[in-house]
Amino acid sequence: MSVPTTAEPDSGQANPRPPAATATESVPARIIRALLTQRIVLLAVLIVLVVAYFSILGAGGYLTASYDFDYLSAALINAVPLAMLGFAQLIVILSGRGGIDLSVGAIVSLAGMIFGFAYGQWGWPLWTAILLTAAVGTVLGLLNGLLVAYIGFPALIATLATYYAYKSLAVVVNNQRPISTKPIQDLYESTAQSVSLPLIGDYIPDVPKGIFLFLLPTVIVVWLLLARTTYGRRVYAIGTNDVAARWSAIDVRATRAGAYALSGLISGLVAVVTVGQFASARPDAGVSGNGMALPAITIAVLGGVAITGGIGRVSGIVLATVLIVWTNAGIRLAFEGNAGPQYQLLALGLLLVFSALLNGFALRRYGGVS
Repeated sequence: MSVPTTAEPDSGQANPRPPAATATESVPARIIRALLTQRIVLLAVLIVLVVAYFSILGAGGYLTASYDFDYLSAALINAVPLAMLGFAQLIVILSGRGGIDLSVGAIVSLAGMIFGFAYGQWGWPLWTAILLTAAVGTVLGLLNGLLVAYIGFPALIATLATYYAYKSLAVVVNNQRPISTKPIQDLYESTAQSVSLPLIGDYIPDVPKGIFLFLLPTVIVVWLLLARTTYGRRVYAIGTNDVAARWSAIDVRATRAGAYALSGLISGLVAVVTVGQFASARPDAGVSGNGMALPAITIAVLGGVAITGGIGRVSGIVLATVLIVWTNAGIRLAFEGNAGPQYQLLALGLLLVFSALLNGFALRRYGGVS
């Protein structure tokens, strides 16, 4: 039986597109409509403005170092785990009913310790250890899905509870000690450094390996899953109207539980990324400071994902991540000492409020965001 959704496979969005601009609208009105209803356009403009602003500050000597293309390229290493966890939140939030996963950072910590044991201490081959870590992440995410979809816990409460549980297990599993054996330290060389691209490497800055090893494959797989598979259409359907989806013979509970399992799978892969970046399997890798969950949720909302479910695009996650990473990179050069991280948090909070208000206004004024 067909799935009741108006999503266009290429758009990655469940609701109809906002009304097109009319011929009677002035040029400024069309520009404003495009900025408010086309999240990709808005994010692209914001990225250009951020880069231009910090470049001007750098040229005027107001930054501690040059805000150039080499610096921006190197900063993209921070985009790998953030974007991947943004995709995890995308899938969960799309599934509707207040879908959210606060436990992703704790899953990163616990799965990272498992990877540290398998690859750093037990001597498992790298790809076998990665598969084990991904499987652990999937199981942990599936537990969230069972609590939410089958038992009926609110997603906020269920994933907050598992956040505490997974975080505690990550700490006690190795008596609060990180795993920094030689295989783990050598992993940095193969995952976290930058490489020159063939043919065009002389003309552009080197690109972090993690972009090609982890981020690009995740982008492709998530886009194919959501835009080209039956399961993806079901996720959009249950996020838009799970009652109608149930009447269309969609197993709503299994589909929603699967979304949390996929979130856990991606979090398990992020665990491998963080171990490579830190050259150590740390029990607090995903929860130190403000953790990884809140930035990931911010990226999802900023990228145009409707918190009510059913609306969201992969491209929005990618551009929102770039915006946040390059904004943080500029703030890091503008403020020395402990002030930098605090201003980064301030910017993150402002972006979250801005994106939430913008989503609500665009929904009321134009009927939605695409």
